[in-house]
Amino acid sequence: MTLSRAQFALNAIQWINIKEDPTNPDSADLWLYGDPAFVKDYPGVLGQIKDAGFEAVMMEVLATQTLQNYASMLRDAGLKPAPGYAQVALPGDHGQKLQRGSNEWIRWFDGVRRKAEESNYFGLSSIFIAPEVGWGPAATRTGVAAAVGHDFDQNRLDSVVEILAEACEVLRAEGIRPGLHNHVGTWVETREEIDYVLANIDNSLLGASFDIGHLEWAGIDAVEMLTTYSDRLVDLHFKDLNLEVARDSRENPTTYRATSDRGLFTEPGLGQIDLTRVLAALPAGFGGWVIIEVDRATMEPYQSALHTAAWLRHTIPA
Repeated sequence: MTLSRAQFALNAIQWINIKEDPTNPDSADLWLYGDPAFVKDYPGVLGQIKDAGFEAVMMEVLATQTLQNYASMLRDAGLKPAPGYAQVALPGDHGQKLQRGSNEWIRWFDGVRRKAEESNYFGLSSIFIAPEVGWGPAATRTGVAAAVGHDFDQNRLDSVVEILAEACEVLRAEGIRPGLHNHVGTWVETREEIDYVLANIDNSLLGASFDIGHLEWAGIDAVEMLTTYSDRLVDLHFKDLNLEVARDSRENPTTYRATSDRGLFTEPGLGQIDLTRVLAALPAGFGGWVIIEVDRATMEPYQSALHTAAWLRHTIPA
């Protein structure tokens, strides 16, 4: 294994994706990046990530802050940024039918341009890209059945390919290398869908930045995927899962949130994914980022980060 700890970063998600009442799994889900008040708490979260033992954090510039303000937070915390995440909505999911080349089509990718700007500002050359994760009434892959390719439609998938390819053109024009991020709850979550997208968008535009946990949640062997797409790997999202919960969620399809509430996500080493085997499957000389995520912590967020940092020191000695 030739990886170094300098290639690893932590996503702050265990502070962000929380329950309104942490003692009650049936309480409302909160996503604090969307709370305008969170900007005042952000420096403290970044400070805890550094104190836990991490040198880098996944880039997430809030909509309520400037690039300069986020840069100041990173400097104060003593952290480096790791590649961020862009998601692209399918116009049809929002009642839109856009003509390629129209003003409306061009403006549809303004959010992608912002992500390119952020990446370049912080000296990052790659980004994770995925279709939008939907949470509204029509979002059947989160609200009805997750990780099983529910409500598949080939025409829709072709539209996703078109939208992703255009987003990749925007990013590549700005010098940013996008990697396909498979995310349960999007229109690209199954092996067949991932293969189709990567077969229909050239490697010169789109690499592969898999999420290990979301692969396994969908019943996909992460090691086999890393091997198959070794020549397209850009970066990774890296997480552990309770595979029994994942398996049951596929055999008895349920919603994204219900599966998460059952304890799907764990800190590294507390689930059943063979993480050492996954890392060993990376191609020799892999130089991308590995961003560790604990989508829903099994303990208090700072303790979760301490556990994760200890696992990393044990697994990657230097």
